[in-house]
Amino acid sequence: MAAGGLVLASILVLSCFAQSCYGFITLSSLQRTLVVTASHRQGLLKAGEDKITVTWGLNQSFPAGTDSAYKTIKVKLCYAPISQVDRAWRKTVDNLSKDKTCQFNIVARPYSSANQTFEWTIERDMPTATYFVRAYAFDAQENQVAYGQNTDAKKTTNLFEVQAITGRHVSLDIASICFSAFSIVSLFGFFYAEKRKGRKTQQ
Repeated sequence: MAAGGLVLASILVLSCFAQSCYGFITLSSLQRTLVVTASHRQGLLKAGEDKITVTWGLNQSFPAGTDSAYKTIKVKLCYAPISQVDRAWRKTVDNLSKDKTCQFNIVARPYSSANQTFEWTIERDMPTATYFVRAYAFDAQENQVAYGQNTDAKKTTNLFEVQAITGRHVSLDIASICFSAFSIVSLFGFFYAEKRKGRKTQQ
């Protein structure tokens, strides 16, 4: 009886352990088999205006068949360490299901061993920060199986800064000025018409 209870307890423990490990994928467990580059103009990039050209492909130094499980590539924009300081909502976690480093999608495409290129306009709602680009390879079950990024392992090289849109947009300012001018002209027109109407009544 005691032996049976011990076996049952062991099964339950192993079952719980298996459930906790299921779907647990870490960045450190993935091979860096993808070569990723990101090109853009020099200097501070502006959200909603500037573009980034991303290129990715298999590192040809790996043996044939390395990419046999790759089905999809998803390219993401990621926060650099300098923009994660004191910001828990951007925190890097090795467990990819909890990682908050790469929050912005750039593009997703079916996998090809040949180099792929995509030109992406930085979205208008991007926050001001320093970034890098990372690409993940996914298998048929939508699990990450490999990755690559345009920076080194410590994420200190090839970084770029993006400035968020601040204040009102130029087009809104122009529309506001035009509306104000129209309102003033309409107001003067109304007073002029009323004045003429009053003069005619007196005559």
